[in-house]
Amino acid sequence: MAQSRFASRSMFAALSVESSGEESEEEISESEVKSSATTSSAATEPPAPPVKMSKTAMKKAAKAARLEKLNSLAAEKPNGEITAKAVSSSDLAEANLFSGNLEDLEPEPPVELADEATVVSNHALEHPVTIPLEAAPPSKDSMEHSYSEPTPEPEPLSELEASPIAPIEAPSSKQDAPPSDPENVKKRQNIFTRTLWTFIMIGVFIGLLLMGHAYMVLLVMLCQTLVYREVTALFVLAQSDKRDEVEGKDPWSKTLNWYFFAATNYFLYGESIIYYFKHVVFSEAQLLPFATNHRLISFALYTIGLMGFVLSLQKRYLRKQFGLFCWVHMSLLLIVVSSHFIVNNILEGLIWFWVPASLVICNDVFAYIWGMSIGRTPLIKLSPKKTVEGFVGAFISTVLFSLLWGSYFMRFNYMICPVHDLGVSAWSNVQCVPNPVFVWKDWQIPTPLATVLSTTLQKQITSISYVPYHLHLLSMSFFASLVAPFGGFFASGFKRAFNIKDFGHSIPGHGGMTDRMDCQFLMGVFTYVYYSSLIRQHNVTVGSILQKIVSGLSVNEQLELIVDLKKYLEGMGVSVPC
Repeated sequence: MAQSRFASRSMFAALSVESSGEESEEEISESEVKSSATTSSAATEPPAPPVKMSKTAMKKAAKAARLEKLNSLAAEKPNGEITAKAVSSSDLAEANLFSGNLEDLEPEPPVELADEATVVSNHALEHPVTIPLEAAPPSKDSMEHSYSEPTPEPEPLSELEASPIAPIEAPSSKQDAPPSDPENVKKRQNIFTRTLWTFIMIGVFIGLLLMGHAYMVLLVMLCQTLVYREVTALFVLAQSDKRDEVEGKDPWSKTLNWYFFAATNYFLYGESIIYYFKHVVFSEAQLLPFATNHRLISFALYTIGLMGFVLSLQKRYLRKQFGLFCWVHMSLLLIVVSSHFIVNNILEGLIWFWVPASLVICNDVFAYIWGMSIGRTPLIKLSPKKTVEGFVGAFISTVLFSLLWGSYFMRFNYMICPVHDLGVSAWSNVQCVPNPVFVWKDWQIPTPLATVLSTTLQKQITSISYVPYHLHLLSMSFFASLVAPFGGFFASGFKRAFNIKDFGHSIPGHGGMTDRMDCQFLMGVFTYVYYSSLIRQHNVTVGSILQKIVSGLSVNEQLELIVDLKKYLEGMGVSVPC
């Protein structure tokens, strides 16, 4: 049994040692002769203490173990066919002693010798056996004695041991490649979605701009509706009373929210229609009651909403209902009133809407570009990604962009003329007397300065052409770069207060509509106040005179006015149709 155990151990050790081919067959024969001479004495003597073997001796033992393995395999196959499952390249030459069929066997790749060699059995690669190299090998006498003994009959293999072993395939390059980071994949997907929807929004915006003023008004109404819905929905996040959440929601809260929204829009848009379309409203008998009593109707609608709110109060919902009432009125002030001013800008001329909105977008884009390029110093804690370098770079870029952008669009009557017909489009022949700010003027250069410029440039220069609109462009670009971003900072603080990333998901890749309109509301209000204070011309129009006639004169006075006006025109040589 000791010999059998040593033979098995030698066979396992042989599979873990790489064959170097340095020993010749004469050395092996020499060891066999010496083993036969000492067989009898080694059998009776007790086993010698373990002796540490040299590397050469270990290689000899490995070759002997391989020979014994081949002998046992040959004994199992009388016809000379040997099935080898793990034979090293050095075994192929020795296998010819038994059969020539071993030439078809694939050599086993060499196993590297480590501190602890993992030896794989010839019958079960799934069960590695670890043999520490520091362990003492068997004595030389016991090795020599084991070689002289006849090979014992192999024990029958179990079903697991007899099963064929599938070859181990080398891992492919695809398996070696590290898997892609899910966060990077998601980030690239978000960038693609954001870019795609940016171009979609730009295309829709330009398309509606070309279709006419009415479509731009509808676009503003759609945007304000989405923003109002997102802001009022945040009130749910502000609830801290868990009892109200358990008991349920106030059934009238949502209805009253949208009722006040509709009543406010009726009042504000009605004011705009009456002001800009007096010549239509006051000339139609059906619209006259609406025009003359508009404010009274608006106040009645608000009063009905207030009464409905009071009647809907319930004891268990009081705190939430009054909180929502204040929240709704704040939203109406910041959103609906701002949208009303933006609509007035459209009706005064598309350029007063298109250029300011473009300046805000330009400032946002250049702030991102400069911030990513040279941004190092944080600007404000509410927006950690904003930098001072991006803020200053965007300011300079927006000022230059405003002069080029505004100078191009001021050449088109479609952009600068106030609206008189909602049916016009970019392909209509729009004619009007332009506002004086769009008329080119010459600034006379002082004589000393003109002399210096003429001498330097070798050209006579006495005046510089300009339009007053350029000065207004500088004012709007300053506001868009220095003040309008604080609308975005306000929205950032609002989101941090509720611990949310975006106001909603109205626009894929961009978050909610509020995230895109936060600066536009502030810019729109400024443009309206600036235009109505410094640019608008308060001329007498047919609509304004007609409004005074209809609202201030009785029917008999109106007939008298017609007769007197007809006489005046006939005296001027103008034929008046009956």
